[in-house]
This record gives sequence, structure tokens and C-alpha cells, in this order.
Amino acid sequence: MTTYTGDVAAVSESIVPVKRPRGRPRSESARDTILKATMELLEQGTLRDMTAEAIAKKAGVSKATLYKWWPNKTYIAFDAFMARVKMEVATPDTGSAERDFLIQVREAMAFYSSPAGRTLAQLLAEGQGDANFHEVLLERFLTQRREEVAVMWQRGVDRGDICANIDRQMGLDILYGTMMFRFLSGRFNMMNAEEAEKLVRTAFRGFAPNMRVTDDEVWIEA
Repeated sequence: MTTYTGDVAAVSESIVPVKRPRGRPRSESARDTILKATMELLEQGTLRDMTAEAIAKKAGVSKATLYKWWPNKTYIAFDAFMARVKMEVATPDTGSAERDFLIQVREAMAFYSSPAGRTLAQLLAEGQGDANFHEVLLERFLTQRREEVAVMWQRGVDRGDICANIDRQMGLDILYGTMMFRFLSGRFNMMNAEEAEKLVRTAFRGFAPNMRVTDDEVWIEA
């Protein structure tokens, strides 16, 4: 028998492995429960009115558990929002860039016009008065989402669906900036599947490498 000395008790050479519980780790499961509870509260009310106490009660955890992972309720709300975005808005690869963007813009419009998606406006408002949170929004929402759709864009360039000379950031601004303008101005009636198709089809008429002007189109010359 080999004995180990120190802060731990003596053990035998024949060590029986610890049985790990099946399923997800307890801490990850608790975190997911908190995020789900937070989003349910946001769908029923507002970020300003929501409290850490309400989140903890609905999730069945202590406030100490919340502050173990997040500095305040705004950061909890942001993580809940990001988790829902990932769930509701896909990054497809159908073999066609136009089809990929049509699917994503359609899903994005549906999400941002829902109670869960409208949380973004409240998060943006919070960022105006909190410089640190504003940086988190830029880095984890804007930058991260841009990187994801940039992959879709590059696939389109590689396939010949999108002209390689078009500035990628400008192209993405045309697609998503239009949607965000409607979102921020509260024109949710213009955020549906039909409008998504109009936006993507119109944009891709200019993105295509062999774009041609037909007789029924009018182009303004400088």
C-alpha cells in the first residue's frame, strides 16, 4: 500500500475512479436556467423594472449565485439575449449566398420584432450610460455577429455569387443596417418574411458579379 501525506487523507494504490453524474455539469445547467428565467421576465416586462431578486426567485437560485457570474442584472439580460439570438437566428450554408442571407435576414427580422428581440433596444439604452457595458455590446454583439455573417459573405465571394470588388462592410451595412433602422424606429410592421425577401433580392441585384440593368430599371446618373 502506498501512502500519500499532506493535506489529503492517505489513499490506496488501487484508486476507485469518482463517478461523474450524467448530463450537463451542475453549474452550466444552473446558468442556463438563470438565462431562461431572465428572458421570460424580459418578455413579460422591461429590463428597468426587472430585479436580481426576481431573476433569482424565478430561476430557483440565490442572489449570490447570480453575482458569482455577472456583475449586475444588465449583464445577465445581455447573456440571455445572446443565447436567444444564437437559438433563433441561424448562420446557414445552403450553397447559395443569396439564399443564405435571405434565410438569416428573415429569421433576424422575425426575432427582432418579437418581445425577446426587442430587448436589444433596452440593452442599447443601458449602454449609453455605462461605458463598460457599451464596450461589451460592441465586442460581443456587433463584432461577433459581424464575424459570423462575414463567413457567409466570403463564401459568396468564393462561389462567385458576390462581386469580389464590393466592400464587405458596406455590403453588410446595406443588408443589416436597413433592418436595424426599421428596428430602432419601431417599424416592426416592415420586419417580416416579405420585407426580408425584398431587401435581400434588391441588395443582391447590386452584389452580383455580372449585374446588368434591364429596360424596366431606372438608374440615376451623376
